[in-house]
Amino acid sequence: MIIGGKDFNTREHCYVMGILNVTPDSFSDGGKWNDVDRALAHVEQMLEEGMDILDIGGESTRPGYTLISNEEEIGRVVPVIEAVKKRFDVPISLDTYKAGVARAGIDAGADLINDIWGLKYPGESKDDTMAKVIADSKLPCCLMHNRPSAEYVSFYSDYLQDMQGILDIADKAGIEKSKIILDPGVGFAKSYENNLECIKRLDELNKLGCPVLLGTSRKSVVGLTLDLPSNERVEGTLATTVMGVMQGAAFVRVHDIKENVRAIKMTEAIMKVKNS
Repeated sequence: MIIGGKDFNTREHCYVMGILNVTPDSFSDGGKWNDVDRALAHVEQMLEEGMDILDIGGESTRPGYTLISNEEEIGRVVPVIEAVKKRFDVPISLDTYKAGVARAGIDAGADLINDIWGLKYPGESKDDTMAKVIADSKLPCCLMHNRPSAEYVSFYSDYLQDMQGILDIADKAGIEKSKIILDPGVGFAKSYENNLECIKRLDELNKLGCPVLLGTSRKSVVGLTLDLPSNERVEGTLATTVMGVMQGAAFVRVHDIKENVRAIKMTEAIMKVKNS
């Protein structure tokens, strides 16, 4: 898969997507990087630690988050995208579910659109859809599983059906399947047990024919398991990263770059050893 002019061998290696929240209220790092100079300094550090893709988000999606306007979100992300593009050679993912924000981000230089609603945002205009914006741009995208509520008849079968539905929408819009990454949506419209099951059965998502991104960094599934606050969830996140690599995850989206890069390297080294 080509992202930002770089070739990602998603069948042979798990890549690290670094999180840059330019928001005042994100659950783990809100307010830390919503200044261009501080954001650039953090990007430089993440690159030094081994980040492969930078994911920039301008609106918090934590539980109970405050919805902001397109204009406000654009005002947060576009200056950072432009500044990063001028200074660093790194593919940029834009974390947004809004078609207007995606279009502005693409114009500013974003290389991938990361949509937490998987082309299904309930408030989306029928005349201005994320699917159309992505299809017109011909850029790759990451499409995440989400629902308005965590109501299922049979969780895993409903979940897989939802994921196939995402691919059907993308296909109808003209988005090439070879440009799609799927995200199981850990932490979104799922119970604690649902989240654990998604991680445990991640390899089954690979059967849909797209690379998979696992995003569990510092999330509540880790906090609830270990009874720890968001700033003490590195080890728990690393355990999920190792599980992801062992099940064929092509990307992990994380806050703590160095630690995850090392965990991936060690896991892949063990996996590549041939039995004697």
